[in-house]
Amino acid sequence: MLIKEENRNMFLLATVTLCCVAVAGTVALFELAPGPAPATQVAERATIDVGDPTPVRVVGAPFAPNVNPRER
Repeated sequence: MLIKEENRNMFLLATVTLCCVAVAGTVALFELAPGPAPATQVAERATIDVGDPTPVRVVGAPFAPNVNPRER
């Protein structure tokens, strides 16, 4: 079975697509079913202390947007 030169790219694309679909389908079949949903979301349980921010070291020059690209 010889594939014409102008059809080789489509054949390669179809082969890679079918292989990816087969792998994704196999993974989906063996994937465990999700358990019951948690009572509360993680974001609802987390506390954020805004009163005492941690200092951050800034390295380099501050950002200044280039509003006129012709002038540097």
